[in-house]
Amino acid sequence: MDAESNVTYITLGGHVEVHKYGFLYFVIMFTAYLLIICSNSTIVCIIVIHKSLHEPMYMFIAALLINSVLYSTAIYPKLLVDFLSEKQRISYSACLFQWFIYYTLAGSEFFLLSVMAYDRYVSICKPLQYPTIMTKNTVKVLLIAAWIVPGCQMSVPMPQYASTKLCSFTLKGIICNSTVHKLHCVRSQLLNIYGLIVLVNAVLLPLLFIVFTYIKIFEITYRSSREVRSKAAQTCLPHLLVLISFSCLVMYDVVSVRLDADFPKTIQFILSLQMILYHPLFNPIIYGLKMKEIYKHLSGLFCKTV
Repeated sequence: MDAESNVTYITLGGHVEVHKYGFLYFVIMFTAYLLIICSNSTIVCIIVIHKSLHEPMYMFIAALLINSVLYSTAIYPKLLVDFLSEKQRISYSACLFQWFIYYTLAGSEFFLLSVMAYDRYVSICKPLQYPTIMTKNTVKVLLIAAWIVPGCQMSVPMPQYASTKLCSFTLKGIICNSTVHKLHCVRSQLLNIYGLIVLVNAVLLPLLFIVFTYIKIFEITYRSSREVRSKAAQTCLPHLLVLISFSCLVMYDVVSVRLDADFPKTIQFILSLQMILYHPLFNPIIYGLKMKEIYKHLSGLFCKTV
């Protein structure tokens, strides 16, 4: 608690030798942040500019990349300031806001990935019905719901978190994630139950739905021609790679909090960096290189630039 301003501050304890390598970390992370914004924004602009890419599949990809930019913007500015500061701390209210944005956008990621899986399912398994099912209005509703539904889910426990008494003021980690629970004097059983419900709704159900749709896709393509299998692989493989990558990172976040896993500080630091560095760069690389139409326009753009 800051006596002068009456603001509760949390010390971030996950930085490894920041005082010694702070400027180096700042340069690396600032460069990474610029790469994340540029790479994701470039592909989004390509999808928006070229009318041939105004299809549901590419609209969902654009939304996923915008999600990566928003996700990074919620984390990087504060992180960059921390690397140049002697003390890494954040007000409790700002920490809760970062927590809210962090998990809202993580939920949006799974929502969008499940919608993309459904889009591929309809396209491959019900091609004649695709235009009537995936209409422009349907796509708009799904895109809006991708951010509103997770946001509503994460806003429910916010008043309880804001009013909970704190007994610890040191957070293990470089960002405000679910380790915020460990700051509370008494952990609310109601919040724990609600957290499990959100975990099921936002993560497990989308994963099961995606698995179901891809089983159906594989059944159809297995009985189809080589050309159909090749086309399905081109559009489905990037989606599966992104899904597996993000699921593994979310699994670490869940395990570290729910099982009270006490990872060494260095490992916590590295795995946290994976969440904020690796994944936001992984999405544009995968979709830029693996999606044939996007790669074609990217190649044309770079050829003109050079």
